[in-house]
Amino acid sequence: MKIVVCVKQVPVVSLLKFDNDARRVVRDGVPNELNPFDVLGMSLAANIKAERGGECEIVALTMGPPQAREALTQCLAMGADRGVHLNDMAFAGSDTLATARALSLAVKREAADFDLIICGRNSVDAETAQVGAELAELLDLPLISAVRRLEAPIGRAEIIAERVADYGYDLTRCGLPALITVTEDAAPEAYPNRAARQAAQDKPVATLTAADLSDDPALFGAAGSPTWVSEIYSIEPKRDRIVSRDKPMAESAAELVAYLRGRGVLTEDGKVAEGAGAAAAIPRGARRERGGQGAVWVVAETLGGDLRPVTFELLGSAVAVADALGASVEALLLGHGVARHAAALAAYGADRVLVADDPRLAHYDNSLYTQVIADAVRARGPYALLLPSTLNGRELAARAAARLSLGLTGDCIGLEVDDEGRLVQLKPAFGGNIVAPILSRTRPYMATLRPGILAPAAPDWGVAPITEALGLGGLGEPRVDVMERVAGADEGGSDIDSANIIVGVGKGIGGPENLALARRLAEALGGAAIGATRDVTELGWLPRQRQIGLSGKSVAPSLYVAVGVRGVFNHTVGIQRAGAIVAVNNSGRAPIFQAADFGILGDCEEALPEIIKALEARTT
Repeated sequence: MKIVVCVKQVPVVSLLKFDNDARRVVRDGVPNELNPFDVLGMSLAANIKAERGGECEIVALTMGPPQAREALTQCLAMGADRGVHLNDMAFAGSDTLATARALSLAVKREAADFDLIICGRNSVDAETAQVGAELAELLDLPLISAVRRLEAPIGRAEIIAERVADYGYDLTRCGLPALITVTEDAAPEAYPNRAARQAAQDKPVATLTAADLSDDPALFGAAGSPTWVSEIYSIEPKRDRIVSRDKPMAESAAELVAYLRGRGVLTEDGKVAEGAGAAAAIPRGARRERGGQGAVWVVAETLGGDLRPVTFELLGSAVAVADALGASVEALLLGHGVARHAAALAAYGADRVLVADDPRLAHYDNSLYTQVIADAVRARGPYALLLPSTLNGRELAARAAARLSLGLTGDCIGLEVDDEGRLVQLKPAFGGNIVAPILSRTRPYMATLRPGILAPAAPDWGVAPITEALGLGGLGEPRVDVMERVAGADEGGSDIDSANIIVGVGKGIGGPENLALARRLAEALGGAAIGATRDVTELGWLPRQRQIGLSGKSVAPSLYVAVGVRGVFNHTVGIQRAGAIVAVNNSGRAPIFQAADFGILGDCEEALPEIIKALEARTT
C-alpha cells in the first residue's frame, strides 16, 4: 500500500501580531510548526503502516519555502519513508486552487501508484478546508472529508471511514484510490523521539521546482491563482470588560443581572431579548429580474429534512448583493422530494428556485452534487455562487471550484460590491482579528459564508415561488457508499447554529458531572443551547458538533455565557458576533475576561447556583 500525506508548515497563530500602520502580519520571531490536523494525518498513516507490519510506503508531500523542509523532517521521523518538497519562488502567492494544482502534479509525478491520500481537514492559519477537496477533484478521486476513524482492511482495495456530520456521523466505504481529510480523533497525536528524529536525517527528500511539474509557469503562484488578497485590516472587538471580584457571590450575581438589564439584554420579565445582538434583517423586497450581470446563486442546505438557518443568512447576503447590482437571487435546491422548501426560499429572498430532484440526490454526496452544480453553472452563467461554510458546504464548494477552475473564498463574514462591480469577499484570518478582502479573476464569484454571523432577509410570504427544474442528464452514481447514518441523542448540536442564548462550557467547569449545573443555568435563561470548547469535546464530555471556535462553529447569540472557558483565541473567534458575553472563571488571568462584557471571578460551582437564583428571582 502506498500513502501520500500532504502537510503544511504554519506559524504558531496565537503568537502572530498585526501592524496596523504597515497593514501586515508580523511573523518576525514567530516559530513554525506542523499544522495540527496534518500531525493527525501523518499519525494515521503511521498507524496503518504499523498494522501492516511495515508493508506500506508513506510519502510526505509539502509545498513551501526552504524552511518547510522541517515539516518533512518531522514526518520522516514519525514514519514516512521519503519526502517531496515543492520549493520554488514560482509557487509564491498560490491560493488554494494553485496549491492543489501543484500538489496534484507532484503526486502524478512522484507517487502515481498511490492508494490513499491523506490531508488535514484544514490549516490553522488559513482555515479554508479547501485544498483537500480541490486535490481530490483534480485527481478525480472519491473524497471522504472530516474522517475521525479509518479502517484499511488488509487484502481489500477499500477503506471504511467514520465521517463527522452535523447530525452525528456517517459510516462510509469507498474503493481505492481515494482521498480523505482527517479531523480530531483520527489518530492519537504522535511526536517522534530523539532517535527517530536523527534517523529522519538519512531518509530521502526530493526537491521539485515548478519546471519539474509543468512547462507552463502560469499554472502556479500568483499567476495561477484566481483569487488575491486586497489590503488587509484588523478589527478589535469592543467589550465592556467589567469584572466583579472579591465580593460575596450573591452580590456578583445580582450585579450581573442588573448589568444585563441595563444593556437591554434582559427584559422586564427576566427573559433574554430576542435578537439583542443581531444585525438588522435585510428587506426581502419585490421579485427581481435577472439583469445583465447574471443571478446571485445560493445553494440551500437541509438538515433533518428542514432548511438550515444558514440558508436564510445566505439569502440575506445575496439580496444585498443583488440589489447593489440590479440582479436577481436564485436558490439551488438539491435532493429528492424537496420542492416543498421552495415557498420558504422565495419568502426569504429567492426570486427563482432551481430544483434538482432525483432519488440519487436524496442524501448529500459530494461527487453527484458537484456534477449538478457544475453543469448548472456552465449552462446558466450566474454572477456569484454562495454556499454555507458547513461540513458539507465547504467540501462541495471546493470540489465545484476545482472542477470549474474558479476562485473560491472560504469562511467569509461579509460580502460587498465594489465600484467595478466585483464581489469583494471579506475573510477573517489569523484567529479572526484580521480581515482580508478577497477578489477573484474568475466568474462566477464563489464564496462560503460562516453560519451564525450574517443577517437573514426579512421574509415576505406573499412572494409566490417560481421554480425551474435543472437538467440531470448524465448524472452518475455515488462514489462513496454511506452504510449508516448515525445521530445520537445529543449528537447534533444543530440548535447552536441559530440559538438566541448559548451557555458555553469549558474544561474549567471541573468535570462532566457539572454539566448538569450548566444545563440548570441554561434552563434559568429560558432554554439556552449548550456549546463547548475544543478541550471539552476532546475529553468526550460533549459531542464535537457542539464545539465553538476556530475548528468548530461561529455563533451570534444575543447572550453568550462562558462557564469555565479560558478564552484563548481558538474559542473566542467563534463568539465575536455575540451580542453580550458573560464569563465565569476562577482565574483572574484567563483571557476570556478580555473578550467579555461582564465577568465574575470565582469558582463555577459556587457562582452558577447564585446566578441561577438571581435569574429565577427576576421571573417570580
